[in-house]
Amino acid sequence: MKDKRSKAKRKVHVVTIGGGSGQYALLSGLRHLKDIRISAVVSMMDSGGSTGRLRDELGTLPPGDILKCILALSPHQETARVIFQKRFKKDRRLKGHNAGNMLLTMLSRYTGSFPAGVQALAEILDAKGEILPVTIDRATLVAELTDGSRIYGESAIDTPRGHQRETIRDVYLVPHHSDAITLYPPVLEAITDADIIILGPGDLFTSIIPNLIVPGLREKLTAVSAPLFHVVNIMTKFGETNHYQASDFISTIEGFTGRKISGAIVNTRRPDDRLLALYREQKAEFVDVGFPDTGCQLILEDLLETSGDVIRHDHEKLAGLIAGIISDDSFQA
Repeated sequence: MKDKRSKAKRKVHVVTIGGGSGQYALLSGLRHLKDIRISAVVSMMDSGGSTGRLRDELGTLPPGDILKCILALSPHQETARVIFQKRFKKDRRLKGHNAGNMLLTMLSRYTGSFPAGVQALAEILDAKGEILPVTIDRATLVAELTDGSRIYGESAIDTPRGHQRETIRDVYLVPHHSDAITLYPPVLEAITDADIIILGPGDLFTSIIPNLIVPGLREKLTAVSAPLFHVVNIMTKFGETNHYQASDFISTIEGFTGRKISGAIVNTRRPDDRLLALYREQKAEFVDVGFPDTGCQLILEDLLETSGDVIRHDHEKLAGLIAGIISDDSFQA
């Protein structure tokens, strides 16, 4: 833990680890907090849609989750989202791609590296903070199920086929063109310097854990003293976290980090019955707090946001809660 006397002289360094829409929501709120600096560590295993096509056709790293983080940290977020998420319709080759993915891919190819392309796009959008791919090695995410079968690719794992699927027992990475997958060095630097590390929210086995199984990240998390918080999902995900309660999320995360979670942030407000019924059609259930004997601090708050009939974390409420954690007298930065 860093010297408490330096708290007034330096910005609190917040490191987030995740991907997808969950990390977008978290970063959208954190961007508005004063006296913090943000490092977002992002999964590089996305394989669906426009992102998957660019990865397969051009051999690039998947841009989708990185693009979400850049947009979340930009003061031009709303305008940029409209433009960068717009999909091409007329040109045969471009059809189905969105403008942001294409721009990030072209910047990466022109600069000669994916991180340089990310930095260039972040500069265009005045993003607050740094966005770091967890690895710059291409890899495929593989899930091993309890019946011994395997599912290859984040997209296939994320979207189960049929009405039933065995539980995920383990996940691992298969490199494409090298013998091993390595952690992007600036990620090590960010975690070494972190004052607080936040995992999630997001799909457990396809957005959060893919970061934790990149060799070197688990070891680094166990070596640093910065408190580690996990934002527990509001709803379960069919094929990934069926019937999970808060304690199941916490124990699974701890199994992959190799250390105890300092605190788990859990939403307590249930969506209305109409909305829950819509989600049950997708075999998703509300995550109850239950009676977890986890040994970590439970932070229970109403964090619900349901506009557009989508259940998600309210980014303002979530950011306010994290601001409270940082400003608490027991927190040392």
